Amino acid sequence: MEKSELLHIRVVYALPDRQPSVDLQVPPGTSLTEAVNRSGLLQKFPEAAARPLECAIFGRAVPLTYELRDGDRIEILRPLLIDPKQSRREAAARSRAESQRRK
Repeated sequence: MEKSELLHIRVVYALPDRQPSVDLQVPPGTSLTEAVNRSGLLQKFPEAAARPLECAIFGRAVPLTYELRDGDRIEILRPLLIDPKQSRREAAARSRAESQRRK
């Protein structure tokens, strides 16, 4: 296989204080799971490996069997700490309370 036939991808694990990433070259037909395993990020961050793997490509959730394309950016997802809807409700309530204090 020629080097030009390889796909260039990036695997990222976003943490609150940093975003470690690994650039890889993989053959066509490589699955998302295979690329994540090759990246070594699951070994470097055991907390990511301790739960079921969930990933996205450029912010869009995809199945683990997703066949990679050249230029894909795989994001290893972490569980949400708070429900986004609940967070918006709490922010709106704080905003309303602040508005009431200003009056």
